[in-house]
Amino acid sequence: MSQRKGATTAGHAETEVKPQGQAQNKQAILLAQDAGHFSLIKAMHLADVITEMNGFCGFMSVLSAMRYCLGDRTDTGNLWAAFFFMPFGLFFDLFDGKVARWRQKSSLMGQELDSLADLISFGVAPASVGFAIGLQTFTDQILLSFYVLCGLTRLARFNVTVAMLPKDKTGKSKYFEGTPIPFACLTSSAIMATLTFMDMIHGNLPLGTALTGTALEFHPLAVLFIINGVLMTSRSIHVPKP
Repeated sequence: MSQRKGATTAGHAETEVKPQGQAQNKQAILLAQDAGHFSLIKAMHLADVITEMNGFCGFMSVLSAMRYCLGDRTDTGNLWAAFFFMPFGLFFDLFDGKVARWRQKSSLMGQELDSLADLISFGVAPASVGFAIGLQTFTDQILLSFYVLCGLTRLARFNVTVAMLPKDKTGKSKYFEGTPIPFACLTSSAIMATLTFMDMIHGNLPLGTALTGTALEFHPLAVLFIINGVLMTSRSIHVPKP
């Protein structure tokens, strides 16, 4: 995941940069102005704009999945577009931190933008694709919602605890607490893309349904999202940073 959280974080994978107090104070003043033409735009840094592109890719993935649901199921063009936008979101998620470090500018607004963009691109988008390929029973929807809420909780927890995680000599956290949300997204999306390529979606989903014909009917494939959700929110899993 990518959070430029606190005065010390920037870019992909919860990476930190040195604090820029003066620049952040200037941004806070611009954002707090009661009146001012384009004050929000003036307050944004280049890294913030790149983070916005992450959110853009995530939302375009969601819209592509919705367009697929509205059209002919045999035409998977929009479904592939939904898959296509997710790695582009990851690219911008990686790139915003590099730009922040290059320009030596952290951003108060970027701290929040990172988590919000990640939730869209790596939480809501893959869940939307899961629904589009056939995880559409009521219980499936609850399981997909569980995944999104785990992503939301994981991002919020990082925002709160990043300052308390052990740091290396450069000031970066030594590990991820729980699996990063991009990892959860890419693993589930890779499996769904493979199933789409093999035409194993909708009625052809592997393992079929469980509790078929009852109010609790669900597709066992949806358990993939449960596993990723649990791994994201685990505190006992420490993933070393590269």
